[in-house]
Amino acid sequence: MKKSIVVATGILALLSAGPLVAGDAAAGKAKSATCAACHGPTGISINPMWPSLAGQQEVYLAKQMTAFRDGARSDPMMGPMAAALSDADIADLAAFYAAQSCK
Repeated sequence: MKKSIVVATGILALLSAGPLVAGDAAAGKAKSATCAACHGPTGISINPMWPSLAGQQEVYLAKQMTAFRDGARSDPMMGPMAAALSDADIADLAAFYAAQSCK
């Protein structure tokens, strides 16, 4: 009985985690021009007010962008930037930034 509860809980966690589709880093690079203004062309920000995205985990990046887009996470600058992103855009951008070196 306990094992089935653990399995069910795990399945529910995966289903609620958001999109798990792997993105296309090359497509993400092409889509990142607007992001580069604050986060740098390779995801390394030169301003401490804006986080560096390079080298972050792809799932984390996708989850955060989705949260900004859907209003679950609020920020006056990121909310409008993420509002027009599709799930594919988010996956591609996440793949691009995750593939970048953080150094």
